[in-house]
Amino acid sequence: MIIKVLIVEDDPMVAKFNKHYLEQIEGFQSVGWAASGEEAKKYLEELEVDLILLDVYMQDTNGLQLLSYLREQGIPVDVIIISAASDNISIRKALQYGAVDYLIKPFEFTRFSAAMSAYRENYLLMKRGENFSQEELDQLIGYRQEQEEDTPDLPKGLTIGTLRSICSIIKTLTLSNTAFSTDDITSNALISRISVRKYLAFLTEIGVLSMDTSYGTVGRPVYMYKVTSKGYETIEGLIK
Repeated sequence: MIIKVLIVEDDPMVAKFNKHYLEQIEGFQSVGWAASGEEAKKYLEELEVDLILLDVYMQDTNGLQLLSYLREQGIPVDVIIISAASDNISIRKALQYGAVDYLIKPFEFTRFSAAMSAYRENYLLMKRGENFSQEELDQLIGYRQEQEEDTPDLPKGLTIGTLRSICSIIKTLTLSNTAFSTDDITSNALISRISVRKYLAFLTEIGVLSMDTSYGTVGRPVYMYKVTSKGYETIEGLIK
């Protein structure tokens, strides 16, 4: 089943960039590009669209106005915001109007891929039938019990949500069993380098990671991490 996507973005280079990212992910097809809200409305009249990748700041219209219009008209299309708008008001309005995800520019492909993969999973789940079990509904709305039996106790200042995010990045980086550094994680995460080091230190402490020290040309130590033999099982348990 192919998910049809309309890109609504007034910058042609950014639109092309988003389309390129979209084409890397299985199950999606770009059906068009609209540079304004009015163009997007015309596309929706002529084409079948499942998902809109929507910018907020555009010259001719505000993306949130288009999102509000879609909801007022009862148009059954899902929306993921992709925008430089990071203010509280824009984000809150987008969520109130039913945006299923919100990506702040600039973003990494890892985050884009995670958003699209999560959407695809929910989209297919919604297509399966009219009735859901509680387990299926919990999966659909993103509910997770904060403390599961196989979840390790976290030190003060660490959260299970961020730990899962770090583990997802580690899994992506280590598909070929390669070592990685703190900077490798930081470049794909939404938290500071110092915070990343705390999570990596915790994962090392509980045996998920092993750490080696190497020295660069300037003599400063570089800490390199690898997932241990038992670590992969723990990571899979955390991000399931």
